[in-house]
Amino acid sequence: MNKPELLSPAGSFEKLKAAVRFGADAVYLAGAGYGLRVRASNFELPEMEEAFRYLHERGRKGYVTVNAFLKNRELDGVRKYIGELKDIRPDALIISDPGVFRIAREVAPEIPVHISTQANVTNLSAVEFWHELGAERVILAREVTGDETAFICKSTPCEVEVFVHGAMCISMSGRCLISNYMTGRDANAGDCAQSCRWKYALVEESRDGQYFPVAEDDRGTYFYNSKDLCLLPRVNDLAGVGVKSLKIEGRMKSVMYVSTVTGVYRQAIDAAAEGDYSVKDEWIKLLTSVSHREYTEASYSGQAYSSSMNYGTSSYVRGCDFLAIVEGDAEGGVFIDAKAKFGKGEKVMLLTPDMKETEIEAGSIIALNGIEEINTKPGMKYILRGLSAPEGSLIRRYA
Repeated sequence: MNKPELLSPAGSFEKLKAAVRFGADAVYLAGAGYGLRVRASNFELPEMEEAFRYLHERGRKGYVTVNAFLKNRELDGVRKYIGELKDIRPDALIISDPGVFRIAREVAPEIPVHISTQANVTNLSAVEFWHELGAERVILAREVTGDETAFICKSTPCEVEVFVHGAMCISMSGRCLISNYMTGRDANAGDCAQSCRWKYALVEESRDGQYFPVAEDDRGTYFYNSKDLCLLPRVNDLAGVGVKSLKIEGRMKSVMYVSTVTGVYRQAIDAAAEGDYSVKDEWIKLLTSVSHREYTEASYSGQAYSSSMNYGTSSYVRGCDFLAIVEGDAEGGVFIDAKAKFGKGEKVMLLTPDMKETEIEAGSIIALNGIEEINTKPGMKYILRGLSAPEGSLIRRYA
C-alpha cells in the first residue's frame, strides 16, 4: 500500500526538533515574512539554514511557506527572499498566489513548488492546471470530500496532499476578511485575529447598549466557530487512494501538541502500511490530551453542516498539562526545561518519542546552581534526579 508522508508544523526550531523526534517525515516552516503565520516564532535565514542542515542530516524534508497573498509593493521583497532561499535548498516552496508562483519559477526553478490549500483547489481541472504550470504537489482545500480526493488521486500524476488534523477556518480554506474588518489584522497576510471565535450578540438600533444573545439553545451560540479537524479514522482510506502527504495544522501550537499529534499519526500511518489498521483507544486519549476543540471529520463524507460547528464555546479544551521537556542526560538524571509547576514526589506521566506513556514519581529537582528546589518554575531549567529518558520526552500531568 502507498505510505503517505507525515508532514508536521514547525513554528520554531524547538517544534521542528519535536516533530522530527516523534516521527515526522517532513515539516513546513516559514521565514520572517510571506508565510501566513506572522505571530509564530518563525525562522530568520541563518536559523533556517541551520534547520535544513538538521533535517537533511536526518533524512527529513522541509517545505518553506511563501503562501501569503501579496500587494504590488511586496513583490520585489518576495523576489529577493526566494533568491536567498536558493542557497538554503528547501525541499519545496508552498505557494498560493499565482504571482508568487511565477516569480518562484523565474528565480528558483530548481526548487519544487507545492500549491497551498489557500489556493482553494477543489477539483481535478485545477490540479491539472497547476501541474501543467510546473507544480509538483497540490494541497487540496479542506472542503474536498474523501470520494473527490480518491478521484483526483487516480486521475493525475500530480502529488496530492491533504490536511488531516487541526484547526479549521470558517471561510473557504482561510480566504476570510472577518479579521480585517473587526481588527485591521489581515488573515490573508498571516495575521488573523480569529474574530470568528468571538461571542457575538445582536443590538436593536433603538435600544442602545442592550445586547441580545444569538440563541441556538440555552447556551447561546458561536455561529462562526468551527470544530477541529480529525481524520485519524480515515488514514487507512487516504493511504489506500494514493494521497502522497498527510498534513497536521499547528505552527502556533505548543511543543506538546506537535510532539503528541505527530506521534499518533506516525503510528497510524505505520499501522495502515502494515495492513493492520484500527483506531486505538490510546490514540484518541492522546489526541484529546492536547489543546483542541471538539473534533469533526468536516467535509470528508460530504458537505460540512452544523455538526462541524461548535455552538457552545470557542475555548480550547485540554486533557493534561505540559510540565517539562527532557533536554538530555545529566549526572544522576536528566536536564529538563520546565513549562509548568510540579514538585518532588508528585506522580506524573512520561511520554517518550516512541509513544510509550508511563507513570513516574518525580525525583529531586536540582537547579543548575546546585540548589535543590521544592517545585519547578515555568521557564527554568533543572536536573531531575532518578529519571532516564530520551531527549524530547514530555513530562505531563492529566487533569
